[in-house]
Amino acid sequence: MSDDELEVRLTGGNAALGVVRVGETVRKPWSATTPHVHGLMTALRELGLDVPCPLGRDEEGRQILEYVPGDLAMTAPPLDDAGLRRVGAMVRALHDEAERLGPVTDADEWSTLLPPPDDDSGARLLCHNDLAPWNLVLGERWVFIDWDGAGPSTRSWDLAYAAQTFTLNDPGVERSVAAVRLAALVAGYDPDPRLRAVLTDAIVGRPAAMRDHLAAADASGWEPWATMHRTGHGEHWSRVAEHVREHRETWRTAVRPPARR
Repeated sequence: MSDDELEVRLTGGNAALGVVRVGETVRKPWSATTPHVHGLMTALRELGLDVPCPLGRDEEGRQILEYVPGDLAMTAPPLDDAGLRRVGAMVRALHDEAERLGPVTDADEWSTLLPPPDDDSGARLLCHNDLAPWNLVLGERWVFIDWDGAGPSTRSWDLAYAAQTFTLNDPGVERSVAAVRLAALVAGYDPDPRLRAVLTDAIVGRPAAMRDHLAAADASGWEPWATMHRTGHGEHWSRVAEHVREHRETWRTAVRPPARR
């Protein structure tokens, strides 16, 4: 077997099993929404966004994706303010290009694990839905991978998750330090006044939604979320949700637009 045929198991994911590298490609299980996800990724690439190139399906029925070399942000040192601004700009570009694709007309054909709350009046667009350090490859290119959870959401709900996972996911970080980091990521996105006004509530609501989802999955036996809940993720998201809720006003101050000089 040549190196291009050798399968190397890729670790680090919690929800996706059976992910391997084969040469310069990644092979992952095919799902009912994979054709839609690959279509979205292809459309975004055609608009100039750097996302992994979908390459079809292999003889075992798995999806084939471009392998993006580099290290995951979750295994690298914490991003500095410039890096966080870059992440914010990447999320903004993703949303802007998704919006160019037009309104979502086939929402029932997608599977969004944690849809935005009913009182989120933002326009629905196709979002990544898991913009986090465990899905950002840092190398010559900075690329968000693992698009399997893509589906209809809103700018505020998707940005809130990125803001929380990159800057507020460790309750042990000094609150003032976390606030500065949050402000840097949000500045990179450069939200309009309406988005800034609703962002804090979304930042508070998003980890609580994950906490509640994991608890419900454990109660119903829905895998892999039930096992994740029992093996530490439930406790983690409970702590994060409480920490983010308790210091809501600190985050609200951080996401306000900078004062004009």
